[in-house]
Amino acid sequence: MSAEVDSASQGSGMRLKQEISLLHGVCLIVGNMIGSGIFVSPKGVLFYTGSFGLSLVVWAIGGIFSVFGALCYAELGTTIRKSGASYAYILEAFGGFLAFIRLWTSLLIVEPACQAVIALTFSTYLIQPFYSTCVAPYAAVRLIAALIVCLLTFVNCMKVKWGANLQVISTVAKVLALIVIIITGLVKLGQGFDQNFEDSFKGSKLNPGDMALALYSALYSYSGWDTLNFITEEIKNPERNLPLSIAISMPIVTVIYILTNVAYYVVLDADRVLSSDAVAVTFADDVLGWGRWLIPLSVAISCYGGLNSSIIAASRLFFVGSREGHLPNVLCMIHIKHFTPIPALLFNGGMSLIFLSVPDVFQLINYFSFNYWLFIGLSIASLIYLRFKAPDLHRPVKLSLFFPIVYCLCSVFLVVVPLYSDTINSLVGIAVALSGVPVYYICIHLPPSSRPAFLTKMIDKISLYTQKLFLCCVTSPDIDLDNLDPDKLE
Repeated sequence: MSAEVDSASQGSGMRLKQEISLLHGVCLIVGNMIGSGIFVSPKGVLFYTGSFGLSLVVWAIGGIFSVFGALCYAELGTTIRKSGASYAYILEAFGGFLAFIRLWTSLLIVEPACQAVIALTFSTYLIQPFYSTCVAPYAAVRLIAALIVCLLTFVNCMKVKWGANLQVISTVAKVLALIVIIITGLVKLGQGFDQNFEDSFKGSKLNPGDMALALYSALYSYSGWDTLNFITEEIKNPERNLPLSIAISMPIVTVIYILTNVAYYVVLDADRVLSSDAVAVTFADDVLGWGRWLIPLSVAISCYGGLNSSIIAASRLFFVGSREGHLPNVLCMIHIKHFTPIPALLFNGGMSLIFLSVPDVFQLINYFSFNYWLFIGLSIASLIYLRFKAPDLHRPVKLSLFFPIVYCLCSVFLVVVPLYSDTINSLVGIAVALSGVPVYYICIHLPPSSRPAFLTKMIDKISLYTQKLFLCCVTSPDIDLDNLDPDKLE
């Protein structure tokens, strides 16, 4: 049983509708970048830098670094007009093997670990106000995080639109929380509360290992600048709107993040920031009085929406990988009535639940950051490679090679230095990446006739039972999951 688009409707081939304008593009990038990171990362950045002054420098460096990456992605996105971002660019430049390893690490560690961080931030901010004088119980935080992962997985399994409608509420909540924090901090600073900035670089940790880990935490907050590159095919006039969206949104987010951290540091000293699992809650308890409930509620709603976005994006990644033949059919099945990718969502949710068992949220960030920056750097390297391999390729946006070269060198720093300063977590990332090598060789490189018979039978049985259990069917690889027309499915 399979679902296919009516051939008469395809003409010369299906293309996604171009419906995303410049304003929508800016809102998408800002909305996706500002998420749980700014509410959880300040503690990690301060821990690894050792001082307020150096931590603000790291936040500024993270913003500049992200601008360089986003500009490089503007060229890649207008040159290779395929959805899928780094996966599509690596596939185009370096072929199927490296693209598969990027997909493999995303499905096994990057996406689920990132979702675990957001879920833990949600539950911490929801619970912490009830434990204002002590740390919230470990088991309670994990249990609520698991419940929210399961709830949102269920919501997206039942109806895609249910999940999409959460995004407007989430965006309003996080912007409101940041506006309250920034205005309150600036008012306090204007009243003369600047004692925390005296000798602000005292105690700074300048060794490369700590700097790399501090950047991991800061750059986690900046992740999301490649949002539009996942949906390049849906952008109106991408040659103009993609780079403009990036140029407008990146400075806005960088300024917001620096001002938010300044507000934290005006009110809280270093010891209080480092001892708090929910910095914004501690901030609100100190200065907002009866209105302190607004911050944890807003952050929780923001994380709720951010987690939902991440779950939706992960399910789309399954489809992009399946279109290229890099994933089994069982992961690109959709429900015959709800048209939702239930097997993909359940697999992703199960992996997220496994990562909730990691005790330290910053260890989770370090887990997936190694692989994330390795493949982001590789996708930027594809820009340099294609300049020489395909010099005549049409490039509506063409940067100086200075930008991708500097970005690649910084990515090497982010990948290599933690091998010495955070060896165990880096080795976990390497092991996950290497585990994809035999999978690629057996399941993709070998022709079907040479693959182990038991493996083919096992996958066929899993596919059959999945279809029966979840009422799913395999989709045509060019189906647009967000714009399905039930009348064109059979």
